[in-house]
Amino acid sequence: MEIFDLLEKGLWAGFAALGFAILFNVPPRTLFAIWYLGALGGIAKFLMLDLNLNIILSSLIGASVIGVLSVPLAHKIHSPPLIFSIPAVIPMVPGVLAYRMMLGLMKISTHAGDAGMDGVLVDTIQNGMKTIFILLSLAVGVAVPMLVTRKESAKRIRLML
Repeated sequence: MEIFDLLEKGLWAGFAALGFAILFNVPPRTLFAIWYLGALGGIAKFLMLDLNLNIILSSLIGASVIGVLSVPLAHKIHSPPLIFSIPAVIPMVPGVLAYRMMLGLMKISTHAGDAGMDGVLVDTIQNGMKTIFILLSLAVGVAVPMLVTRKESAKRIRLML
């Protein structure tokens, strides 16, 4: 993947995060930081996908980037870290996989006794399991950095932002 394609995907991931931030009515002073986190998380995810890492680990890495950077940003902008991390991670939710799983479940329910439904069943289970594990990796990637830094004050964390 070319660097411009990666930057373009990051740009649009940032705008998607910005859209969710506006939808959730976050404080206006946090909008640029949310766009920034969404773009960096998207770039990290797509870079890992380009390096042939699977979608679950790529999503975990992208969400971890968002989770780690949201803690110092929260201190800098004086807002809770969830204000930054949740809208930034929502564009990574696997909607297409969940949709395909639901279509497969509907096919299975309407054609229950038909022959040749084995492939549909396998695809449905694969899409469902990928959806579950991606959602779990997004939750872990966002929550663990906040839980790890909860005991220590964010004032002592120094990152170049």
